[in-house]
Amino acid sequence: MNAPDRPTALITGASRGIGAAVARRLASTHDLILGGRDEQLLAALRDELAAAGPLRAELLPVELTDDAALAEAVSGIDRLDALVHSAGIGELGTVEETPAATWRRQFDVNVVAVAELTRLLLPALRGAGADTGADVVLVNSGSGITARAGWGSYAASKFALRAFGDALRAEEAGHGIRVTSVHPGRVDTDMQQRVVAHERSAGGASIGLSGGEYDGSRFLRPESVAAAVQAALTTTPDAHLTEIVLRPRG
Repeated sequence: MNAPDRPTALITGASRGIGAAVARRLASTHDLILGGRDEQLLAALRDELAAAGPLRAELLPVELTDDAALAEAVSGIDRLDALVHSAGIGELGTVEETPAATWRRQFDVNVVAVAELTRLLLPALRGAGADTGADVVLVNSGSGITARAGWGSYAASKFALRAFGDALRAEEAGHGIRVTSVHPGRVDTDMQQRVVAHERSAGGASIGLSGGEYDGSRFLRPESVAAAVQAALTTTPDAHLTEIVLRPRG
């Protein structure tokens, strides 16, 4: 599927939210590999994109924390121009109420799986990097810059993701690979609805959080984050967007 005139982008978390918005944004310029756990949702997105215009897309239905399955799923990818890590989870709670299993789960998905997928795909990225350049984009969070009460384990995983990106950037610059961390504030997604529900709960109130009624218009749209991802990918070859920070207006 790797046509010489169209770069290939692999997007994780593509079945919904920011990942799906990135896929929609890149569909006209890239061949796509759509990664996610729900094959039906991925297929529905592929059909939607195909109806909108010419499309080359493959599905990559895989559990990112299953190392063996992940290695098998990407074993046939020999060239990759862009890797967009959009998959992630967020579970809130104070340090007192957050058990070890929650810490491990968030680090496994938000950090370890990202590092492992990147490691597996480095040869494919380096192949493109030596030719026309390649990009790794990490959809991080505002919590990767500032931690707040009740966000400890999630923020810690996002700080770790930022550190991973910094290290990867330094290591792979000589291979023509750019690494960009995108730090959006609150985004109107299913995950944000769960966050606001938690803030309105007794647990959120106990540490001074008050989300109020959910109002998606107060938050960034997934499409806005997708535009930032596209900006990282289309930056001129002499430049490198290392970090992009987005916040809702108002």
